[in-house]
Amino acid sequence: MSEDKRLIQLALESRDKAYAPYSEFPVGAALLTEEGETYTGVNVENGVNDLSICAERVALFKAISEGERKFTKLAVVCEGEYCQPCGACRQTLFEHAPNLTVLMGNLKEEYRTVQLAELLPEAFQLE
Repeated sequence: MSEDKRLIQLALESRDKAYAPYSEFPVGAALLTEEGETYTGVNVENGVNDLSICAERVALFKAISEGERKFTKLAVVCEGEYCQPCGACRQTLFEHAPNLTVLMGNLKEEYRTVQLAELLPEAFQLE
């Protein structure tokens, strides 16, 4: 199995653990580090929507909390044609991995590959 397919599969499997009682839109993510470690995440909703968090940021924050700092690929899977990270996730991911490859997948394990910079042109940077 290719690395990309493995990441899509991990994102799909993690999606089952999402907590999405309000939107009923579970999302799974799998983030690959430069060292080959993988961190998964799911969306976790809250009755106060601003307190909810997306799967992509959960995976990123888990990895960072374990000391990881270099990331190469992110797979994100949800219902629909191709799952795309929201704007908040795009900006957060860009700060930590501006050269990230994003695999936007669906429930059929089909995916489209894009660079994060394509999804967030002219991203905000503190430099």
